[in-house]
Amino acid sequence: MRACGEPLVGTADENVTYDVAVRDTATGTTAAYRHAPVPAPNHPTASVVKLGILAALLLRAQDTDREPTPQQRASAADMIERSDNDAATALLNAVGGAGELDAAHRRLGLRESAAAPDWGMTRTTATDQLALLGAVFGGGPSPLDERSRAFVRDLMTRVVQDQAWGVSAAGSAPALKNGWMPLSATGLWVVNSVGRVTTGDRDYLVAVLSGGHPTKDAGIALVEAVARAAVSATGGGR
Repeated sequence: MRACGEPLVGTADENVTYDVAVRDTATGTTAAYRHAPVPAPNHPTASVVKLGILAALLLRAQDTDREPTPQQRASAADMIERSDNDAATALLNAVGGAGELDAAHRRLGLRESAAAPDWGMTRTTATDQLALLGAVFGGGPSPLDERSRAFVRDLMTRVVQDQAWGVSAAGSAPALKNGWMPLSATGLWVVNSVGRVTTGDRDYLVAVLSGGHPTKDAGIALVEAVARAAVSATGGGR
């Protein structure tokens, strides 16, 4: 995959930026690409941070040798499957706030992310989100035990149909979490998608972060095109 030069996916809108990372889980081949006509800071997560919040909750439960409470499990399902914001706020509070989310991110291998109390404004990169996906779906060592990983994976396969766009365009049997929001300062949309897809006999982990879109639908179209191109460039094809 290209690391510079010609865009992976072209866009005529100079406001649009995107950051993508992909890994073939069978070979470990990993590639990344960032398109930012004007140098931009790390992307706001919008609701993809909910995956990190859930991982932080599960790490905290493991550390104290207990299971998440029934209410926390129900909130986790609401947060991942329906992207419920109140559930995310409650679970972020349960893990101890933005500082503890940052600490969990570091344990999970995220090095460039910075949590925010207004959780949708947490900043991240596609390579960091790929590290988080690896902690959930990868075959190697992970701070998350297998029971925690299975819980996350199961919820990511149950995302409601009208939120199942994004990286799902790059393959079949998706497990994903998406995020979207307009920025109050500009009115332009952040649209992100992270997850695992299957193409042929291979599983791919894919993270696409993007911003500067005039509408949510424009962002979805761009994210899906980038996901397809990234998987194809890494050896996948439908």
